[in-house]
Amino acid sequence: MSLDICVIGGGAAGFFAALQCAAHYPEHRLTILEKSPKLLSKVKVSGGGRCNVTHDCHQRKALLANYPRGTSALRQAFGRYMPADMQQWLEARGVTLKTEPDGRMFPTTDDSQTIIDCFLVEARKLNIRIRTRTAVTQLTPQPDGRFGLHLQGDNTLLQADRVIVCTGGRPQLSDFAWLADLGHPIVPPVPSLFTFNLPQHPICTLQGLSVPKARVRVPHAGLAHEGPLLITHWGLSAPAVLLTSAWGARLLHQCHYDFEAHIHWLPEYHEESLRQALLTQKQLLAKRAVHNRNPFGLPARLWEFLMSQAGIPADQRWADLSKAHLHTMVQHLAAYTLRVKGKTTFKEEFVTAGGVDLEGIQLKTMESKYHKGLFFAGEVLDIDGVTGGFNFQAAWSTAYVAALAAGVE
Repeated sequence: MSLDICVIGGGAAGFFAALQCAAHYPEHRLTILEKSPKLLSKVKVSGGGRCNVTHDCHQRKALLANYPRGTSALRQAFGRYMPADMQQWLEARGVTLKTEPDGRMFPTTDDSQTIIDCFLVEARKLNIRIRTRTAVTQLTPQPDGRFGLHLQGDNTLLQADRVIVCTGGRPQLSDFAWLADLGHPIVPPVPSLFTFNLPQHPICTLQGLSVPKARVRVPHAGLAHEGPLLITHWGLSAPAVLLTSAWGARLLHQCHYDFEAHIHWLPEYHEESLRQALLTQKQLLAKRAVHNRNPFGLPARLWEFLMSQAGIPADQRWADLSKAHLHTMVQHLAAYTLRVKGKTTFKEEFVTAGGVDLEGIQLKTMESKYHKGLFFAGEVLDIDGVTGGFNFQAAWSTAYVAALAAGVE
């Protein structure tokens, strides 16, 4: 029997769900409904336009550690579809991937259009119908088990036997009202993966400066994460900050993005070992000026800035450092305190924590517990990962599971 299957959302999860469903069940009729005029828009901007397709992580437990929310669903989905499966699927269609030192995987072309073109070509081969500028405003379960899809600006009621919802993360709770009307609990969405704003803080004069490894702590929220750190003209960015924002998305939202952050510029040291290292340098570099001699390999401009902030005079010699000076140096190197006031979206990659509550989903199939024949995949669910290709992998894996289950007669 042939089924009419509608996929709502023409993004990463929506396209992949349609492709997988059409490939496994060629007898069914697949339609993608996208409300905007553009398809795969998030794929286009991902990774600075290169498309960070997935991550070179092949152990399920290690992969799950990169998701602040949604591990219950992903444990099931990754049991069916892992990064290696996505890589193999792309390579079978002529798209080769490369792995960068941090594990991120990109097409060798360094062009997101390569992924988009691959999906579009595959959709044509599989006779998937694609409708843009088609917004679904309401889903109505029908007495015969089908669904009625109400379209914005169109009085025609579209009918479908199965529906896969892949509308992505949305910033407002009201964006999920049409799904809440079906009885699905919604976890209120809040931003994730954002950078920290430091309005008018003097550290921003060091914009463009980065360190390969720093620890960012938010004491009141119990957050601490290490990684590369970048100083920008508005504040702090790069993985150390993005990890903190992802894992602390809800806590930082609750304090209205106004909080104190501590930066440890030398996380390989704890405070006492750092103090001992400074005492050693005081003897070894006795006649040298503190500002001019940085013994820890920090960028020169950062070292000079921190010493100035610590109140060390420009002509201060190492030999003449007092105990008070040493104490202040330790504090500025190991727990430099900044007042964060506000956030900025990381590049153009919009990620939210929140969405359709997983309690209402059968995780083995991604089917609704309330409506047979209704499935979900991707960021519309309360699932989100840290930066590095993990959000796309969650989309591929949940879409695969939903697609295979949706096609079963």
